Amino acid sequence: MVKSKSPDPAQEICVIVSTVPPSKSAEIARALLDRHLVACVNMTPVRSWYRWEGEFCDDEEHLLIMKTRKENTEHIIRELRALHPYDVPEILALPVTAGYLPYLAWIHGETPV
Repeated sequence: MVKSKSPDPAQEICVIVSTVPPSKSAEIARALLDRHLVACVNMTPVRSWYRWEGEFCDDEEHLLIMKTRKENTEHIIRELRALHPYDVPEILALPVTAGYLPYLAWIHGETPV
């Protein structure tokens, strides 16, 4: 008898990153946490250089690093779009390929679908 392999818990988790103005970072992070869409949000100040509408930009921002279930990704993107003040916010979902199993389980438990 061949046992079916259970899914890798890491494959069910992703990290979503977004840069936001410092004045909005706490509001956005708290809203996603309160809705149980993310288990954890790390916030760190960053300096972003980019071009927008042909102009060079040099902005102080906060980088939000959010851990969640992959199946929540589209919902989080919609919520970020609604909460975010930018016309085209940075929102990237990155796959998790491995991790400490108790931590992955905690993320899973904090983000019920």
